[in-house]
Amino acid sequence: MTDATPIILYATFTATEGNAATVAALLNDYAAAVRKEPGNVLFEASCKADESESFFVYEEYIDEKAFQAHLSAPYGASFNAALAPLIVEPQSRLTLLRRV
Repeated sequence: MTDATPIILYATFTATEGNAATVAALLNDYAAAVRKEPGNVLFEASCKADESESFFVYEEYIDEKAFQAHLSAPYGASFNAALAPLIVEPQSRLTLLRRV
């Protein structure tokens, strides 16, 4: 992977019973901040059409440096701290992708 290689990933997680709307609101606020990052290409948060508690977040950054800047953004820690007690999993499940 070179410095110019885009970083692409998705995250999945499940809101605990009764918390889907709260998780969606947190995601909307977080997405607005992430989309302003200079190295962010795309940040889209969705939930399953038939399971509103099941979330899917697709992210793309121009390169590793941009992704590391994203990881160190101060609002990321507060988002994760607020999200953790609202989801079934101990944390979101991340999957890194590679263009073909």
